[in-house]
Amino acid sequence: MSLSDKIKPNDAGLVPAIAQDVRTGRVLMMAWMNEEAFAQTNATGYAHYYSRSRKTQWKKGESSGHVQKVIDMYIDCDGDTILLLIEQEGPACHTNRESCFYQQRQNDEWVTIAEPIK
Repeated sequence: MSLSDKIKPNDAGLVPAIAQDVRTGRVLMMAWMNEEAFAQTNATGYAHYYSRSRKTQWKKGESSGHVQKVIDMYIDCDGDTILLLIEQEGPACHTNRESCFYQQRQNDEWVTIAEPIK
């Protein structure tokens, strides 16, 4: 299965991939995939992404052990975003929080609503 069969990447060849916890439904993170990351994810059953800053592929959790086992995949109606339903091992965020979405707008401020896991 090729990324280009149904999915429409942006001009850089990337598509946003949202990782959602299959058990809780909580959105854990968003990262980018290219053709190679998509193929690696399909081949291994674990989430692989593309780092725009490092310009390289990476397997989520390869250094921390906080891997994402992919249970299911969806694309949106436009074919330009991937949703990964995953089983997360440990925290998903590099800040050691369950989710990368740990700041909430309250009035006119961004407030931290989740502390790092100890």
